[in-house]
Amino acid sequence: MLYLHDVWVNWFEGEENGYNVCHFHEWRKDDAVELLDQVPLLLIDEELFDYIENYLGELPKQLLEDVHRKSFLRRNHERIQLEYCFVVTDGRGVLAIDTMGYTIPVRKSRLMPKQEQSAFEMFSAHPVASYELDTEPEEKEYHILSLSPVHMNGLTRKERQLKQLLFMALDQLFVSKNSAEIRYWYTEWAPERYQDIQTMSVDDIKRVFYEEVLDGWTSQHERLCEDIIKGQPFFEKLWQTEHASKLNQSS
Repeated sequence: MLYLHDVWVNWFEGEENGYNVCHFHEWRKDDAVELLDQVPLLLIDEELFDYIENYLGELPKQLLEDVHRKSFLRRNHERIQLEYCFVVTDGRGVLAIDTMGYTIPVRKSRLMPKQEQSAFEMFSAHPVASYELDTEPEEKEYHILSLSPVHMNGLTRKERQLKQLLFMALDQLFVSKNSAEIRYWYTEWAPERYQDIQTMSVDDIKRVFYEEVLDGWTSQHERLCEDIIKGQPFFEKLWQTEHASKLNQSS
């Protein structure tokens, strides 16, 4: 069994999409970073790595047995044993996992660059382990509340979070079936199409609105997001959190 020591982790909980597990340069001063005193390192193939990174599915039983109670968290001079915690790499990416006692990757973290490099060096010097999933994962479906990585590529952490917030608000708008409100917000997004919008069906508006907002992130997206969430305390709190957060280091 290979091990890494003194590993700093920044857990992201319940994330099924790897793009939400932020790399070190996007860690923030108010993130709850922890120190793993010791953690097993597993060398795995690309297919299993992708599954662990982008799904919240059952982990291979043999993998869980191999890492059971072999990792320790350092907290306030206390060494705390963890049930199922480990680091995986496929030679291209590195990910720390803590199942919190369950059999799925509940918490995920990237590593600091120096520790990632150590994992890559071990990968190049040792054989890859073979673990089989009990069942084949279903093909992943992306939707309005779980956008494809294609539509998140190139965005900063703040932009990704605000984009998800915007689509949460759009989902709420579309589900409401309030045709007047849907027309209003699409007109706010595309005022030059005002005449067309008056004659379009609500279903067509929702489809076109969704498709147009899906690409990228611009000041137009940000204005729409800020306006559409006004008066909704939960959404406003998320907005304020993103604008108040500071990175550990300048980008």
